[in-house]
Amino acid sequence: MSKKNHITGSHNNFFNCIEKNFNKAAQYLSVDKGLLDHIKSCNSIYKINFPIKIDNKIKVIEAYRVQHSHHKLPCKGGIRYSNTVSHNEIMNLAGLMTYKCAIMDVPFGGAKGGIKVDTQIISKEDIEKVTRRYVDELIKRNFIGPKIDVPAPDYGSGEREMNWILDTFVSLYPNNIDALACVTGKSVSQGGIEGRKESTGLGIFHGIKGLCEIKDEMRSVGLDVGIEGKKVIIQGLGNVGYYAANFLHKSGAIIIALAEREGAIYNEKGLNVSKVVSHLQATGSLLNFPNAKNIKNSEKALELECDILIPAALENVIHKNNANRIKAKIIGEAANGPITYEADEILEKKGIIIIPDIYLNSGGVIVSYFEWLKNLSHISYNKMEKKISKNMNVGLLKIIQAICSKNRIEKGQQTNFLKESKEIDLVRLGLKESMNKGFQEILEIKKSLKINNIRTSAFLLAINKIIHSYEKSDMFP
Repeated sequence: MSKKNHITGSHNNFFNCIEKNFNKAAQYLSVDKGLLDHIKSCNSIYKINFPIKIDNKIKVIEAYRVQHSHHKLPCKGGIRYSNTVSHNEIMNLAGLMTYKCAIMDVPFGGAKGGIKVDTQIISKEDIEKVTRRYVDELIKRNFIGPKIDVPAPDYGSGEREMNWILDTFVSLYPNNIDALACVTGKSVSQGGIEGRKESTGLGIFHGIKGLCEIKDEMRSVGLDVGIEGKKVIIQGLGNVGYYAANFLHKSGAIIIALAEREGAIYNEKGLNVSKVVSHLQATGSLLNFPNAKNIKNSEKALELECDILIPAALENVIHKNNANRIKAKIIGEAANGPITYEADEILEKKGIIIIPDIYLNSGGVIVSYFEWLKNLSHISYNKMEKKISKNMNVGLLKIIQAICSKNRIEKGQQTNFLKESKEIDLVRLGLKESMNKGFQEILEIKKSLKINNIRTSAFLLAINKIIHSYEKSDMFP
């Protein structure tokens, strides 16, 4: 099978997996089939072909923007830069965004963008030209705007590209006072928010940690409560995989294997994540890291014995042909769709707990929501929270002083007590609370309906919330 056909088949499997999981959850509902069909379908699909001169030759760039759901506006979703971008892939990812936002009570409809370009072989200047032209095309069709559709980074893109998107939008709408909110994931100097870069990885950490603190769940797979001492394997050491690994490592988990395209490294006693990244940057490869065993086929790392397996790279890496060889007790889906539907059923029969992507990797959109709100408020979180937090702390201080009348709090201690919170602290607290709340709601559905797995419970929660949104809007009188 050619590489192109393999990729297309992978995306088709991804779509089928989402649809089957949706239908599996929908069996618990008694609602009009037409409404369920509407929730599943993509509302708007925009395919773009535009010419760009690269190396003095005209190249036609294929690009997409898909708005999956308009049950809430604006739509929200990243822009993927990859030479494998396809219509099906972007459509599927847009659907996942809808369900993620619904689960986490983030008031967006799901969307996704994609530009078919290999950023490894073209210059920074050409990437900028492609990005700015893509934004021009979105503006022409009203597919971007603070209250219409708000992009964010995804695979192959980051702060730099989001800054270009903002600059292009502002140049065309100089009088739009909400222009900063047209895109999230920007650098802090351009209206971004502290903590956005590590948000998806940190959200993954909170989701896994939350599961590990539930005694009944841990007992079911023969593990002790808590994250400390758990042996972890992570596939993919990009932005998401790195931060997930880093936060887990700092909390006492033992990272025994890390895998990338060229292979994997393994050390049963644990790997220092920061040192591995330094080695990767210096040599261009994970392989030959000191005191670690090389594994030439990175997919074999998925089959090593461990407590927690985190696929943080590509979709469909765990499939019917290797699912029976997976020895992990918990799988955290950091990537989108890393487990096929057939593999999911095999893993469930083996008793492996799977924390699904539609919940676990939603940290990015949660913090994007904070950034969007910050931009619409036209004020930084630090200034916005300054007066509120100080007034609350002053009131609390008076209560404490009244109770401790014989032992007055010294002025120096009062100053420390009234110290203002930083933006990063507020963002991380909000992310943690959102992840915890979403997980509790999923578990409540799982317990009340006696559902066997977390994924079906998560899909059911998402569908219920979308239906509730339609009912409140009276869209179908």
